[in-house]
Parts: sequence; C-alpha cells; structure tokens
Amino acid sequence: MSDLGVLSYYLDIEVKQGSGEVTLGQRAYARKLLERAGMANCKLAATPMEERIKLSKQSTAEVDAMHYRSIVGELRWLTHTRPDIVFAVGYVSRFMEDSWEDHWTAVKRLLRYIQGSADQALVFPKGGGSGEGELELAAFSDADMAGDVDGRRSTSSVLVFLGATPVTWQSLKQKTVALSTCEAGYVAAATVACQLVWMRRLLGELTGIEPRPPVLKVDNQPAIALAKNPVLYDRSKHIDVKFHFLRDCVEGQIVIEFVETGQQLADIFTKSVGRLRFLELRSKIGMVEVKTGQQD
Repeated sequence: MSDLGVLSYYLDIEVKQGSGEVTLGQRAYARKLLERAGMANCKLAATPMEERIKLSKQSTAEVDAMHYRSIVGELRWLTHTRPDIVFAVGYVSRFMEDSWEDHWTAVKRLLRYIQGSADQALVFPKGGGSGEGELELAAFSDADMAGDVDGRRSTSSVLVFLGATPVTWQSLKQKTVALSTCEAGYVAAATVACQLVWMRRLLGELTGIEPRPPVLKVDNQPAIALAKNPVLYDRSKHIDVKFHFLRDCVEGQIVIEFVETGQQLADIFTKSVGRLRFLELRSKIGMVEVKTGQQD
C-alpha cells in the first residue's frame, strides 16, 4: 500500500477538501465532454431543457445512433455530481435505442447548459450542515402524471438529504401506468421509503446510534392519506402489493408530511421547468458555483 495524500481527483470527479467542507465537481470532465461532442464553443443555455418539452419515439429524421449513445452515456456519468441535470439526462436516455433529430436537439440544448454551468459543484459541509451535531435523514418525493408521451407512464423523483446535504437523487420512469395523480405520488413515495429505510439502518451501523425516523415530504394529500389510512384499501386494490410497503414504513420507520408544491425540491426531477423556477430549485438542492481557481 502507498499513501497518495489527500484525495483530489478520482474517476473524473474533482475533490477539494477544506477545513470545514468537501467540494465535489466534474468541471474538467464536462469540458472534455463538450469537446468530444463538438460543442466546445457553443452558445449558452440557462436551463437543461425547454420548458414543458415533450419528446416521442416517432420523429422526422434519424441521427447517428452510436454518437447519440456515446454522448448520452457520458452525460449519465456527469450526474454523479450534477443533480441539476438528472431529469434531462434521464429523459434523453429513453431514446437510446431509437434516436431521432428531435432527441439530438434536446441533447445539444443540454450540452449548451453544461457549457454555461461547468463550474457548478456540490459542497458538503462538516457535520452535514445541520448545526446540531446530529445527522438526520430527510427526503422529498414527487411525481408527474403520465408525462411519457408514448407509454403514458409517470416519472418518479427521489431526493434524500443527510443534514443539509443531498446524498442521493434519482429521476426514473415508473414501470406501471398510474390511473391517478394519487397513485403516481403513492408509487413515488414508496420508492423513496425503500431507500430511507436502508439508509437509516446504514447510518445507525456507522454511528452506533439509532437515527430518528426520517421525514418524507410529499405534495400529494391523497397519496399521504392512502399511506396512513388502511381503510382506503378498497380504492387501491389494483396497485401492486410491493408499493404498500410504504404503509408499514409510516408505522414508525418514517414520518410522512405534506409540503406545498412551491417548496417541493424534487419538482426539478420530474419535469422541465422555467428558468426562474429552475435556478431557485438548483440553489436549494445544494448546487453552488465554484470558481475555476478554487478547484485547480
């Protein structure tokens, strides 16, 4: 074994360790990606995707499938430190098998956004930034309704904080078609609950202290009622049994609370939003701009 000193660069992730915080970014990787895509000098975009964009598997002209898959694959690696592009990357990834001109246009828009935000990074303050000395888990869960044009499936979003720091984020298309916004929100909340239960156990093993039940914030009142009230079971018989795991979690393992849509941080992972809303959410999920000189 050899001591290589303080970690500064690993698997294209730049690490800066200070006395009170750790910064993770991929500025150099983003620059290389833009060069490989032939967009090193492209114009800038304020958001990763156009607001309310809808893409379909059917379009007008095909593009180079190998090139499309290569660029999108590299974009997926960039999401390790860039939760602000998770939804956009996940959306264009749905067309890896059948890529058309509209899809490539969306990818180029995403690359234009990365050109103007390559210095964005995640900052992890000492102690999680909670200020109380105790690390606690909290999460946000959200879902759109039938956002997928072709299959009419909804998109679930996951955002988990440890203290004031995001530690896991996810945007994924649901495997079944939801028949209501209640069902879509319920399925999304069940997905987050599984992660929270596992992370709570892991945190307890690492610290030797049993953490408090984490708080799961959902902006869907009917979904919360369905999770808390077994009497509503007659209205949810068609929902897969595995999603009712959420009910068991609510009985002591997690605390589910309502959050207003305006304060729903996971909203950035379910759909493309306008510039002002996007910039607001980006700052609230822990993204900060790290000047070039600070990470070199």
